[in-house]
Amino acid sequence: MSVLELHDVVKSYGDVAALGGVSLDVDGGELVAVVGPSGSGKSTMLNIIGTLDRPTSGTVTIAGNDVGSMRDDELSALRALHIGFVFQHFHLQPGATAAENVADGLLYANVPRRLRRERAVRALERVGLGHRVDHLPNQLSGGEKQRVAIARAIVGEPTILLADEPTGALDTASGASILALLRELNDAGTTVLVITHDLELAASLPRQVRMRDGRVEQDSAARDAAELAAAIVGGAR
Repeated sequence: MSVLELHDVVKSYGDVAALGGVSLDVDGGELVAVVGPSGSGKSTMLNIIGTLDRPTSGTVTIAGNDVGSMRDDELSALRALHIGFVFQHFHLQPGATAAENVADGLLYANVPRRLRRERAVRALERVGLGHRVDHLPNQLSGGEKQRVAIARAIVGEPTILLADEPTGALDTASGASILALLRELNDAGTTVLVITHDLELAASLPRQVRMRDGRVEQDSAARDAAELAAAIVGGAR
C-alpha cells in the first residue's frame, strides 16, 4: 500500500523549474535512495514530500492525505503524526540533554509533558544511546549526535522517515553505523527515504531513484517491474 504518491509534481521559482513533473510512488516499508548531483531537484522534492513547501502544480498524497487540500495547521499535524526528519548537521539544541532534544520531537504531537521524557528515553534506547540520555551534545561524538537526531525523528513513530544526507558529516565508520541503524528501523516497518549524492551509498539500498535536472531520470523499481514482466511473458511462451 502506498504511503507516498507524487503525480506530475512541478515546483517553479519564477522562470526556474526546480521540479519538472515528478511522479513517484512509495509503498509502506520500502527503503529508498533518492540520488542525484547538486541542482538535480532532490532537496526540493524532499521539502515537498515533507510538506515544508507546496508544489506549483501536481498532487502529493502522504499516508492517504491529499496535501494540496490541507490548511497549514493541518499540514503541521500531518508532519507530527507521519513524517520524521533527519538532517546532515544534526540541529541539536546545545544546552539541552539528549533526552530533552529527543522530547522536542513530540512538541506538536499532543503528548503530555510527563510522557515526553519516557518516550524520549525509549527512542534513545532504540538507537543504542540509553547510556547517553543526560549527556549534552558537546559530550557526544558525531555518530552519537546523529543517533540522537534519528531518535528525535522516530520518537513520534512516523510513517515516513526522511533522511537528508544522514552520513554526510560523519567519518566512514560512523556513517556505516548510521546506515545500519536506518536499515534496522526499516526492518521494523518504518518507510525510509535517504536523500544523498553518494552513489555508493545509494547502490547499497534496495531501491534507487535517480534525479537529474528536476526530473526522475531512473527508478530501479520501474526497471525491476519491467524485468519481471518480461520474465513472465518469456516463461509463458
